Amino acid sequence: MGPRGPLPTTRITKTKINGPAKKEKKWNVTIRLPMVMVMPMGAAIVYKLYRALTYGVSPLVYLHLRWRKIRGREHPLRWPERLGRPSVSRPPGPLIWFHAVSLGEGMAAIPVIKHCRRLRPDLHILMTTTTHSAFEVIKNRLPSGVIYQFCPLDIPVAVDAFLGYWKPSAIIIIEGELWPNLIMGASKRGIALGLLNARVSTKSFKQWSGPLFRPLISLLLSKFSLIAPLSTLQAIRFQLLEASPFTINFSGDLKYVHEYDESEGDIGSIEDLKASLAHRQVWMASSIHRGEEKVHKVLMQKNPNLVTIIVPRHPQHGKEIAQKLQKEGEVVALRSRHEKLMPRTNVYVVDTLGELRQLYKLTPIAVIGGSFLPGLAGHNISEAAAAGCAVLTGPHIGHYSNMVLAMQRLNPKSVLQVSGKSELEEALSQLFSDARVLEAQQMAAKEAFCALSSGIIANVWNLLNFHVFRRALC
Repeated sequence: MGPRGPLPTTRITKTKINGPAKKEKKWNVTIRLPMVMVMPMGAAIVYKLYRALTYGVSPLVYLHLRWRKIRGREHPLRWPERLGRPSVSRPPGPLIWFHAVSLGEGMAAIPVIKHCRRLRPDLHILMTTTTHSAFEVIKNRLPSGVIYQFCPLDIPVAVDAFLGYWKPSAIIIIEGELWPNLIMGASKRGIALGLLNARVSTKSFKQWSGPLFRPLISLLLSKFSLIAPLSTLQAIRFQLLEASPFTINFSGDLKYVHEYDESEGDIGSIEDLKASLAHRQVWMASSIHRGEEKVHKVLMQKNPNLVTIIVPRHPQHGKEIAQKLQKEGEVVALRSRHEKLMPRTNVYVVDTLGELRQLYKLTPIAVIGGSFLPGLAGHNISEAAAAGCAVLTGPHIGHYSNMVLAMQRLNPKSVLQVSGKSELEEALSQLFSDARVLEAQQMAAKEAFCALSSGIIANVWNLLNFHVFRRALC
């Protein structure tokens, strides 16, 4: 079936002011988005096939979950929550469910939850995540009274049990968790849906645009009352996947919103570490993946007093990195073993969770990993910028390119993106040798962060209130 009626048009107008005369120049950019109408029958058939398939494999999913529990990848006591079995009682009254898959998305949700608690204390809040690592950190960060559970797997029995027990008035999903059984089950029960920090990766967009998945994705997106995308590019992708233009509204990136509290890490030991680093040159390589921890060797030759703080993306890799570096002759201290930073220590490996924001305050320079090897897609740079670090990242930054470009537009010095190891070594050497260059980059990063983080929570709350809560709580 061809498109019905004229193609929808999005018109973007930018205004530029030139010189003291304040003459206006306007550019009108018209983006034509072809909308292919898909028969609802096709989408319904695809969903029924998905539901039947997930129902059929439910016994295998249960066995896989038990295996993950044995391997330590699921909570040893609370893993039944993944099957929709609650571990606490539901309080009476309206309840809003916030869901984030992992630690980064969960941390982004917390300021919204706190704001919701302040303005609507009559609402109960349920927070869910998927990963065990996120649970261990977030459980100590949530406001009192917030219920915290593991998210159910997207199999019919688990989803139906979860929704039937908790009966949320609205579901707020962070980033891109589009699970068909969950979304269709919520829609069937009249539960309002919102998607914050919405994004679709390039890989997912290509897959979802194909003839097999497109009808189902279009059907799922039609169930949302609000989609708040990360960028204009993401908004266009959602429209191409046939999300309603009326549901797409910009609010800002929640990952710019940081709230520090005393539960973030062992404050006493971090202060001790700060004292130990007081007379040493220091830099941090954070969110490091295997193979990205090798730059410090060249720098050590030029700066014998240098301390490199390595924060692996996955803490379980910390011991492996430490052993490897020790075999190469480095003097390494491991945080999980409470090893002290001695005068001869030149590498400090932080193999713990939930302390990164506090650790950024210890270093003037932060290199954000997950960006130096092909196949990786970068990590959040805003936490380092918020702490006033000079921020560097590699060439492979995936959807974080939007964050990098936004900061660089405000000040090109706010984020230095290097092409690889040799350029990184050169940039770090310059920062260590020229205090003025270092200070300029630190200030640029901090100022760009402050500009981009302003007003985001208020924007998000206004959108949720207008598009989601007004419908859900009437």
